[in-house]
Amino acid sequence: MKPVLKLVTLFIVITMGYTVSAQNKAKRDLDNYRTPDQRGVNLFEAKKDTVTTFEDIKVRIGGAFALQYQALDNENSGSVAMAEVGSNFNLATANLDLDVALFDGVNMHLRTYLSSRHHHEPYVKGGYFQVDKLDFIKEGFLEELMKKTTIKIGHMENNYGDAHFRRSDNAEAIHNPFVGNLIMDSFTTEVGAEVYYNTGNGFFGMVGFTNGKLNQSTSISDGSTGGAAFLAKVGYDKQISEDFRFRLSGSIYNTGYAQRVYLYSADRAGSRYYDILQDASATSDNFRSGRFDPSFTNKITAIMINPFVKYGGLEVFGTVELTSGKALSETDRRNAEQYAGEVIYRFGEKENVFLGARYNTVSAELASGDDVSINRFQLGAGWFLTQNVLLKAEYVTQEYNDYPTANLLEDAKFNGLMVEAVISF
Repeated sequence: MKPVLKLVTLFIVITMGYTVSAQNKAKRDLDNYRTPDQRGVNLFEAKKDTVTTFEDIKVRIGGAFALQYQALDNENSGSVAMAEVGSNFNLATANLDLDVALFDGVNMHLRTYLSSRHHHEPYVKGGYFQVDKLDFIKEGFLEELMKKTTIKIGHMENNYGDAHFRRSDNAEAIHNPFVGNLIMDSFTTEVGAEVYYNTGNGFFGMVGFTNGKLNQSTSISDGSTGGAAFLAKVGYDKQISEDFRFRLSGSIYNTGYAQRVYLYSADRAGSRYYDILQDASATSDNFRSGRFDPSFTNKITAIMINPFVKYGGLEVFGTVELTSGKALSETDRRNAEQYAGEVIYRFGEKENVFLGARYNTVSAELASGDDVSINRFQLGAGWFLTQNVLLKAEYVTQEYNDYPTANLLEDAKFNGLMVEAVISF
């Protein structure tokens, strides 16, 4: 842990010096870029803009820190002993971001987790190469096409659904109005490419392919080095009037054969609800505690629909997710469904204070054949002290239904208070 603390301290010193010398936020921003502060709230894909500010190579050093105080209780039927939890601080998490303008219309992003729940040591989450112009080939090359087109290539967070834009990514939690992510947390990083087309009148689309792997390897299993995954998204997003914005998107993630798919278990940063619903005899931490993984590791088809409406300070965001798949050892496919709805009200001169509620439910067939469901309710509030500093709290209650006898999650539930402080720049 000491090396991590030294690295974090060094990072703070470097970035503080950098930010002092860059008082104007606009000077730090890159073209076609989602800002990692309050200005990035309710942004999804980065805006496509043909105006350029590129003069020379520019390196933007940024990062995020998050710390929670947890006061939760948990219980189950008692047939399997569950570890008790108390109230205290969780491990402070930290991210380091490098965003580089390499050429006019060419940017690079790299995110490193300096400290996370699952890996206390620093490691790279992923990154990508973003192309908005092809002037590096020849000035004005395919200029009209590239005014509406963006290409992303890398080992990166794949753009399946809209919920991942509002989730906490380790310490990057400033865009999440709540402390916890969804129960069935669809998030993965795979090697691939995505091509975006924005018509300019609200309609947009994306097509992408990946190698379907979280952990990269050239080893051969079952006569293959692995399969591939297909991604697509279509939607409409428009500021219809000064007060009214409407967005609706639909996404698909589909794989054929794959050695191991991690769509619902790829987040190495871990859940925000520490030590919840753990077997009392367990010798290791279930770092995804409080989440649900349907264990679809092969032949996954997942569809997500996300409506978003904002009128004045009131916003509504929804998630409808229908997914099916199986493990390599299974012959038949199973289904899982997730529904979530959240209502947020932001107020103040700069909408720097908000109140919100979210209801999230998952129903699924387990590999054992049992049909189970999980329900969660979150009530939250937050205050942006500055554009870069957020203090938020939530009350959360989660219940597990229809789990079989002698299962740890039989009649399980947890509830209580979470408080989180976030710095992001």
